[in-house]
Amino acid sequence: MFNIKEELKKLPNKPGVYIMRDKNDTILYVGKAVILKNRVKQYFMKNNKTARIEKMVSLIDHFEYIVTDSEAEALILECNLIKKNMPKFNVLLKDDKTYPYIKIDIKSDFPNVFITRTMKHDGAKYFGPYANPGAAKEMLKFIKERFQIRQCKNFKSNKRACINYDIKRCLAPCVNKVSKEDYRKQIDQIIMLLEGKTEEIIKDLDKEMIQLSQKQEYEKAAIVRDKKLAIERISIKQKVSNINENSIDVIGIYKNELSVCVEIFFVRNSKMIGREHYFLDNMQDEKIKTILADFIKQYYIEKIDLPNKIMMQEKIDDDEIIIKLLSNKANKKIEFKVPQKGEKLKFVEMAVNNAKITLENKNKEKENIVIGLKNALNLKKLPRRIETFDISNFSGDFMVAGMCVAIDGQLKRNLSKRFKIKTVETQNDVACTEEVLTRRLKHSIENPNGAFGNLPDLILADGGITQIRAIKKAMDKYDLKIPVFGMVKDDKHNTKMLIDENRKQIPLEKELMFFIKNLQTEVHNTAIEYNKKLMNKNVSKSNLDEIKGIGTKKKQELFKKFGSLDGIKKAKIEQLMDVKGINEKLANEIKKHLK
Repeated sequence: MFNIKEELKKLPNKPGVYIMRDKNDTILYVGKAVILKNRVKQYFMKNNKTARIEKMVSLIDHFEYIVTDSEAEALILECNLIKKNMPKFNVLLKDDKTYPYIKIDIKSDFPNVFITRTMKHDGAKYFGPYANPGAAKEMLKFIKERFQIRQCKNFKSNKRACINYDIKRCLAPCVNKVSKEDYRKQIDQIIMLLEGKTEEIIKDLDKEMIQLSQKQEYEKAAIVRDKKLAIERISIKQKVSNINENSIDVIGIYKNELSVCVEIFFVRNSKMIGREHYFLDNMQDEKIKTILADFIKQYYIEKIDLPNKIMMQEKIDDDEIIIKLLSNKANKKIEFKVPQKGEKLKFVEMAVNNAKITLENKNKEKENIVIGLKNALNLKKLPRRIETFDISNFSGDFMVAGMCVAIDGQLKRNLSKRFKIKTVETQNDVACTEEVLTRRLKHSIENPNGAFGNLPDLILADGGITQIRAIKKAMDKYDLKIPVFGMVKDDKHNTKMLIDENRKQIPLEKELMFFIKNLQTEVHNTAIEYNKKLMNKNVSKSNLDEIKGIGTKKKQELFKKFGSLDGIKKAKIEQLMDVKGINEKLANEIKKHLK
């Protein structure tokens, strides 16, 4: 058996990677350490930890570690293990979409320029990402209008050139109208354009225009002039600041009670060429510098095109080792900067502000619900996971329960559960509620990574004070203190209010009340549908099938009136004849057969 206290004593005073696992051997967290002994021990000491780390530590059953020769090796191994195993408590990058890049296959004799959403280690040059796909398409359109590169997807030799040659949109390398060297000059100019080096292109075009004019090739000179003017216009449009930097990424982080957003600006030669954002789950109680460090490691460790400088809002821990690793990878010097004043500070602040706007706009309505419920119900923590329960039966038979789940203010139907009542034999909604909640809580306590997931932050019962007490009785078995409220209905079976365990009515705003009503309707329907399914299944297979003259409709009518096969068996002849389609002869057949 793994003894954590004893295993902590065995940890070496060396760099390496540690792997935290739960009782099912699932990896919870992967981290790196300069000194394994010191770092791993910190998790099990009584010190101030964030809620995320406290939760992770509570699930640790055992750990393992891998010793490395250096901190740099540990950093690489940490990133690889995180990517491979996607541990629940590590930073995992999630963006809204796959952003487009402009790709140039520079290995080709006559490269093409096109848009792709997949970045590979194939020797090609990639530019972007472009957060606005329209911007990528606009840039590609500009390139194909102003540079005479091939338009065909697959290059091959032809006997005659296509129409693009006739309209001066292509130099027709397919019929040897242009040399590799002259074609490559265009590609080099396109690369400079995409890197933001427009001043260099304009100088080259000025020289080319003068040379063509001296040769009296005025038509070609006019084409070059138009290209120059177009590039000057796009250069002004791209300009975003007075920062005189060759290649920088600017990272801004903003967090609220629910989530974290990381915004990255890609700036090349003082021109914004793209932006990107990521949302990080369960990191909102971490320090900005911790989020930055974890994000930078995950984001840049496998990135192909690294900038010369990364600007951010706070200095991070382990910056020297991360800089060394990235510089070695890129084969150039990379710097981390935390601007304190001037244009560079304004640029970082702009990234932070954009992260804030992006986060606030993301699922704003859902976030208002979660934060609103926390305030209205006076909860200590955000009710990110809300579970509702309802009991259903048919005259005491086919007793079932439904459970519905809302995550961050959004109903998740794929997480709904259904229960058959096992221990209650007579119609008793309160006893059924206690049984179902006991079973549900047990699932998460024994297997937090199982199908039921984490314990809820808030429980809503379809009913009043008796249902609330039944749920609290179930929680007492596991010493849990989850907030519980009842969803009380009016005479027309509509949700009219929430009440607490002291029968206190909780006033809710219209938006929150609408959300609660939807939850109650959903859980009610889940329970009812399961009840009907079991009843119909029982109707479809019974001893009544052996009686001539009894079909599906008559069976349904019998079960509808008497509730069960036992109820039909106990019914008198006269009662059976009250059922539609059952005459005296058929009623006698039923009694005789069931007897």
